[in-house]
Amino acid sequence: MPCLYISTNINLDGVNIDPIFSQATTAVSTIIGKPEKFVMVILKGSVPISFEGNKEPAAYAEIVSMGGINSEVKRKLINTLGTILQSNLSIPRTRFFLKVFDTTVFRTKSKM
Repeated sequence: MPCLYISTNINLDGVNIDPIFSQATTAVSTIIGKPEKFVMVILKGSVPISFEGNKEPAAYAEIVSMGGINSEVKRKLINTLGTILQSNLSIPRTRFFLKVFDTTVFRTKSKM
């Protein structure tokens, strides 16, 4: 189950965040290749963030997935999620950072 957790320093009170949820869910599902019903998206606003030494609109996100992550997928996720945040919250793509973690990369075979 892929989980996308987005934090932003923008106050989301009064902002229609439904498009962010739907667009991010579809993007993660399509890019990683997992059904939408298994994608979780968490969005938290008003998080103190300083980026490039200032507190202008910015976002940090983490995505965790069990498989489906490679360098091409990472590039597509960064580009697509950055575009979603830019179009819905006016966060410049240059002020968006994405941490990607594939839980299957560190699995080791049991010696038992």
